[in-house]
Amino acid sequence: MAYIQKRVRKNGRASYRALVRIKGFPARSATFDKSSDAIKWGQEREAEFRLNRHFSFTPENINRTLSKVIDHYLSQVLPHKKDIARQTIQLNWWKSQIGSLRLCDISPSTISECRQILQRGNTHYGTPRSAATVNRYLAAISHVYTIAWREWNWINHNPVLNIKKLKEPRGRVRFLNEQERQRLLDNCNESRSLFLYPIVVLALSTGMRRGEILGLKWRDVDFDTKRIVIQETKNGERRAVPLVGTALQLIEKLKINARDSKDDYIFHSPENRTKRCSIRTAWEFAIKRSEIENFRFHDLRHSTASYLAMNGASLLEI
Repeated sequence: MAYIQKRVRKNGRASYRALVRIKGFPARSATFDKSSDAIKWGQEREAEFRLNRHFSFTPENINRTLSKVIDHYLSQVLPHKKDIARQTIQLNWWKSQIGSLRLCDISPSTISECRQILQRGNTHYGTPRSAATVNRYLAAISHVYTIAWREWNWINHNPVLNIKKLKEPRGRVRFLNEQERQRLLDNCNESRSLFLYPIVVLALSTGMRRGEILGLKWRDVDFDTKRIVIQETKNGERRAVPLVGTALQLIEKLKINARDSKDDYIFHSPENRTKRCSIRTAWEFAIKRSEIENFRFHDLRHSTASYLAMNGASLLEI
């Protein structure tokens, strides 16, 4: 039902804002000088909502395929998001499966069938897709539909909203014991990779994620306060972490050989200091040599407190 709100402007004249809310549809509103116009507009919009006419049934909208929508999303929306590479892979998968279908012809059952295909398939590493991975694929295409629906007015619903997410297992917690940690640090220090050892020490000392560490530039380090400012975190907010002990010493050592450019990455590519390095191969080799099983880089965060305590950090620093 339309809700009419009376407002009084600074000049003393009244205006009337009509707000229409229907479950399952985005809210719509408009402001008028006359209450009768606001009421009429609200009634018309309600009728359109209930008849599924709140978007334009133009030939272009009716014949628009999912591939065209995804391409537009990739060029207009995705560049402003963080996880561009991963979501590009996910959306290209949707194009390969149902990209030729018209947007308005894709139903929840179509999405459900695709979900089953995802569950039966493997990742590009050859391992079965987890429930979490399948859910990320669904989230990627769902956002495309949401933008096409609520912002571009190209469709009148999002079929992915009718699909239940797969149940994801509770996250595991893997700690390094003292012997494992020392073997790993020794092998990282002996690695051919110049940056593997300081990166792993930094992860253990700060609890930073791999992406946060690899994305660090010299402008993010304040040597006066001995802090690192992380510009882009997982939740999108900046945060500062202290630099202590061996981590601080290693960063100071790297700074000696760095150029006088705050835009350079601390852990840069050998060919280009304005590009971040890759440690995947070096990390996997160090883990293998250390004879550590079932351990990922992300798990270093779980061992931060014990590592700091072993290195004499104060309770406040921990």
